[in-house]
Amino acid sequence: MGKYLRKKIVIYLITFILAVTINFFIPRMMPGDPIQSLLSRFSGMEGGREILEEQLTLLFNLDQPLWQQYANFWKSVFTLDFGISIIQFPTPVLEIIKRAIVYDISVLLPAIILSWIVGNKLGAFSGTDKTVDNYSMPFFYFLASSPYFWMAGIVAFFFGVQIGWFPISGAYGSTASPGFNLSFIMDFLHHWFLPFFTMFLVQLGGWAIGMRNMIMYEQSSNYSKYMETLGSSNKLIRKYGFRNGVLPQVTGLALRLGRIVGGAITVQVVFNYPGLGRMLLDAVQNQDYFLMQGIFLTIVTMVLVANFIVDIVYMFIDPRVRLSFTEEV
Repeated sequence: MGKYLRKKIVIYLITFILAVTINFFIPRMMPGDPIQSLLSRFSGMEGGREILEEQLTLLFNLDQPLWQQYANFWKSVFTLDFGISIIQFPTPVLEIIKRAIVYDISVLLPAIILSWIVGNKLGAFSGTDKTVDNYSMPFFYFLASSPYFWMAGIVAFFFGVQIGWFPISGAYGSTASPGFNLSFIMDFLHHWFLPFFTMFLVQLGGWAIGMRNMIMYEQSSNYSKYMETLGSSNKLIRKYGFRNGVLPQVTGLALRLGRIVGGAITVQVVFNYPGLGRMLLDAVQNQDYFLMQGIFLTIVTMVLVANFIVDIVYMFIDPRVRLSFTEEV
């Protein structure tokens, strides 16, 4: 187990170093000048523009050589001091991320867990019942092939505009006062449902298709055929097939986390939900280097940590993986 963990840690450390390096250089390769973007707010100011530009350049350390900025960025990674946001000047980037990440977790975590559980159950049932399979698979393929932003538009139009059951913008009403009380919680959940439901639907189709294919593969195995000859019910065969079929689904969860987080960004933009995705779009549009870097780093860290947790879980539920890394097989 120790060798397995060490190899995984080395792999994730290398990935993290590369991600941080790319995270530093991509904003600086974009066209535009963040200082000029900030100065545009003072367009009516007469005189002193050059002095203000010089002071802002010094404040954001953009006067330093690129290698020095890169070294400072690595220092900020470990101190969590990502500087000051340009578009929300003079708010620290870390404060913006703290406010926004709550909304990401509240949508992503339940959507990922529930879609994985429900999708696997529905896929297993579909794989053992031909009638259900004929009717359910077109629906699953439709969900799985739908882009997140397109599904968000459909859900918003149907449930928000046509029926009017749910609001289609924001995390809570304009008159709501944030706080730990029943009134605000109900208003928050009312706004939360459509972003969550969009993420849930798109992921549901992929998990159901994957489990359905795994169940059908397991049904063709020798142990399934032997159980059939013994007169075992479809429910019992499905139960054993599910145990074996769920292992690749755990691996699939790790592989899809990046795509899921990317989908969450577009969903937040559609619903104007104040998560990291919405903040990232604002940062890109306003060339806010420091907010972009902080959000990118947060997203990368979340994905890597989640993948590492999935790898550890998979090691415990499938000892073959652990043995393959320790070369004991």
